[in-house]
Parts: sequence; structure tokens; C-alpha cells
Amino acid sequence: MSNKQLKSDKLPVAIFASGNGTNFDAIAEADLPIDIKLLVCDHHDAFVVQRAERKNVEVLIAELHKGEKRAIREGRILEELKKKGVQVIILAGYMRIVGETLLNAYPNKIINIHPALLPSFPGKQGILDAYNAGVDKTGVTIHFVDSGIDSGQIIAQEEVYRKEGDSLADLENRIHDVEHQLYPRTILQLIEKGVI
Repeated sequence: MSNKQLKSDKLPVAIFASGNGTNFDAIAEADLPIDIKLLVCDHHDAFVVQRAERKNVEVLIAELHKGEKRAIREGRILEELKKKGVQVIILAGYMRIVGETLLNAYPNKIINIHPALLPSFPGKQGILDAYNAGVDKTGVTIHFVDSGIDSGQIIAQEEVYRKEGDSLADLENRIHDVEHQLYPRTILQLIEKGVI
């Protein structure tokens, strides 16, 4: 069986990311029945771009142009996703709100990871907000994306306890360790159950 035939048995996905890309790596290196067709990144200089290039994953830089409406930008992205036959979008540290253009094209086929136990501490700074609130536990949430901010249906959660004397960096590192295990495992379960 050729490599091309093997790939065709895999779920074609796009990963959207904005930053360092450790979750991109965790997903790309896991033994998952997916074919990463595209990395969509909103910053040309984000380190995740280098990670994708090392893995021979095509990159689409989709920076927001001044004065451009989200729907126009998402229309450009959607065109590329359709060309590649992408069936599922995986957000992995993507720091933009997903709008109606993509939500309508991929209903219940966009998943996200958030570094807190939703519904607590939604938004861009989940770890910092939990740390500053002094909670004794926080965690990681995988959820479907809807039109709200981190408000979609929760798929999986795992708690991360704050230890006495933890610095913000200590807590961040433990949360990232959980993310890198929970996200690939959850993606696999969703595929095996035929949800995505």
C-alpha cells in the first residue's frame, strides 16, 4: 500500500495556531488517524510556523489586514480549507475568535483547547486569571467552538492542582503537560466515536 493510499484513510484536518505551537507538535506527533492538510496561523513570525515547516505541513498565513472584516478573512481561509478537503478544524492556541463564516461551514467540527476548567476563566489569559484568583485547582478543557468565547459544549476536562509555592510558570508547565496528553487522546476518542 502506498503512502498516498494510507493518507487517504485518515481524517483531513487543519490546525489553527497563533504562537509557540507545542500543542501543534503534540497532535502532529501523536499516533492519530489524521492527515494535517494545513496549518493556519495569524502571525507570520509565530514559532508554530517553523514547527509545521519541519514536519512538511503546508502553512497558510492569514494575518488580519487593517480595515478588513473578519468574514472576508475567513472567506479566504475557507477557500483554502475546501481546496484541501479539510473536514475538521483543530484550534491549538489560536488567539482569534472564530466567526460565522467558519462556524457555518464546519458545524460541530471545530474543536478548541482551553487552559482552565471552563466555564471558569474563559478568554485569552485562563492560566493567569486562575493563578491570580488563587484557586487551588484549575485544569484543561477541550470543547466544541460556538459563537461565544470559550462557551461551546465541553468534550473533556482534566484537573490540574495548584501546589503550595507554585509560581505562575510552575502552574503553566503542569497545565501544558496535561494539554499535550489530553488533546491527542480526546481527538482520537472523537474520531473513534464518529463524532468528528
